Amino acid sequence: MKYFFVIFLCFFSFNAFCLPFPIPEDKEVSFDVIRKNKVIGSLISKFIENEDNIVLHSVLEIDVKILFFPAYKFFQETKEIWVDDEFVSINGFTDFEDDREYIIIGNDIDNFFIASGMDGELKLDKNIFPLNYWNIKMLNKNEVFDTQKGIVRTIEVEQLENEKIQINDDEILAKKYLFNASKHPKDKGPFPEYTLWYFEDELMKMEFKNPNDKKNIITIVRNDWSN
Repeated sequence: MKYFFVIFLCFFSFNAFCLPFPIPEDKEVSFDVIRKNKVIGSLISKFIENEDNIVLHSVLEIDVKILFFPAYKFFQETKEIWVDDEFVSINGFTDFEDDREYIIIGNDIDNFFIASGMDGELKLDKNIFPLNYWNIKMLNKNEVFDTQKGIVRTIEVEQLENEKIQINDDEILAKKYLFNASKHPKDKGPFPEYTLWYFEDELMKMEFKNPNDKKNIITIVRNDWSN
């Protein structure tokens, strides 16, 4: 079950700077995490606009019970800071089901992005993007910063044909992508392949399978959408 939840981490017009990603009118998005037709968790992202930056604050919580007994728990909280289209800072914490806990820190310093996490301190390209599916521009990158573990992964993205999907009471024509990322030696299992759906560059839905249990699909879908 542990491989099910390698998710990330991995969700106006503004005169002071350009918006790096879409911001909903109420400045918050909410998703249900669903397995076997049951809601097992939530992902909530809030967008905090300041004079010269935007903070993207995301919390992912998963709690699976079997016969009322805890079977799996996962927690991730991140705060990304963006200035224009540049990712300049992150502060995060990830708590896996076992003894793995990671504090993720990263900042732009002297034309580099200096980060720390599972592998200690990393000196990265200043233009690195975080692995956050909300920002559709990430799909154009070759490498991303995994905000669950504080490591770099290479990615491969394939755009598929647009597809109609049902979100709450609306049927929308969404852009569809397949997303794969490289495996790290310390990963407990392979990085799962994601299917992603976007409408007007807003993330609507994600799905992925455990490579060792392909019958079970995890779906992460907007629960606050109204067209």
